[in-house]
Amino acid sequence: MIDPKLLRSSTEEVARNLARRGYRLDVQALQQLEERRRHWQIETDRLRAARNSHAKAVGQARGRGQDIAPLMQAGEDLARQLSGADAELSSVQLALERWQLDLPNLLHESVPDGSDESANVEVARHGEPRQFGFEPRDHVALGEGLALLDFEAASRISGARFAVMRGSLARLQRALAQFMLELHTREHGYTEIYAPYLVGAHALTGTGQLPKFEQDLFAVRGEQSFYLIPTAEVPLTNLVREQIIEDAALPLKFVAQTPCFRSEAGAAGRDTRGMIRQHQFEKVELVQIVRPADSYQALESLRGHAEQVLRRLELPYRTVALCGGDVGFASAKTYDLEVWLPAQGKYREISSCSNCEAFQARRMQARWRNPATGKPEPLHTLNGSGVAVGRALIAVLENYQNEDGSITVPTVLVPYMGGVTRIAS
Repeated sequence: MIDPKLLRSSTEEVARNLARRGYRLDVQALQQLEERRRHWQIETDRLRAARNSHAKAVGQARGRGQDIAPLMQAGEDLARQLSGADAELSSVQLALERWQLDLPNLLHESVPDGSDESANVEVARHGEPRQFGFEPRDHVALGEGLALLDFEAASRISGARFAVMRGSLARLQRALAQFMLELHTREHGYTEIYAPYLVGAHALTGTGQLPKFEQDLFAVRGEQSFYLIPTAEVPLTNLVREQIIEDAALPLKFVAQTPCFRSEAGAAGRDTRGMIRQHQFEKVELVQIVRPADSYQALESLRGHAEQVLRRLELPYRTVALCGGDVGFASAKTYDLEVWLPAQGKYREISSCSNCEAFQARRMQARWRNPATGKPEPLHTLNGSGVAVGRALIAVLENYQNEDGSITVPTVLVPYMGGVTRIAS
């Protein structure tokens, strides 16, 4: 959530910033709502003061033995007026809150201009794509050729955009996740978390998925209403909701391996082949909770932690800074890591690393106690995939394939595969 004080005092400046996203802020409508709020706030305060003063006058009149019936009638009139003013104030405050919840985050000044991914800026590249002496196959042909990847069985069970993995392929996915968790906990200082996969609407509102992106979620309806998590960012970031964190405890660094569930409502016709875009997939997620002054240094650190996964796997990748029109709703600045997929002949996203600044913290009421002031202030939150396990699996299959259809196991994964160095039929 954008700072309400900034929204009121610098509306035009906020509008210019949001325009970099392609978002048009209706300044006039917002100002009209704010004028209504001020009017009813003043009126409510006036009526409440009048009612309190009147109640005191009634008490004094009663003490003097006066007839207080006319005063009681006037008091009832004041109470009715106050009730009406309170209702009007609540209504306009609710409208403002809904408006604010639909506003995306402000962009950091370093975010490149541009309307879509074509304007993203490459900031780094690591590794050279492998030169094959044969026509490389995609992960679908490789997995099915090994009889370890089965989309037809998944379709019988659940429909499209699901996969069944068997044997060594399922073990390779598990090995990837275990490797990532060990790297991030042992070398990068993250605390591993096991968190709920079902969350309430308030948690998704806190991180920004609700109310705007409900169509992208899977809702579970029953005696209690839940949503399946689209990413572990949701439960991990909400660990600090409605909390005041002491300065000495910062930064907080969490990592979790979870399934992720996404309806892919806007992905009709995109990436229909294979496992690129699934309703259910595994991800290792990184979340950092930091002091505001430290958040951009933390973003570079988090990005480096995700990059280390790809470096250790010896996968070619590039890092791009997303332009204003491509940055996600809750983010102030985002880097995407894109891994090389030989069968597609291009780089594809495998991780997004974002600084949300105080945007999520305000929605969650997550604060830290600033030792300089002694007062609670919004924290800054960051998140990033460290990395998407399914897409890492695709990248390993395609980059480590052999002409006979077998897969060489990356050296760093061999210990997690029980010493197996090659997957073959």
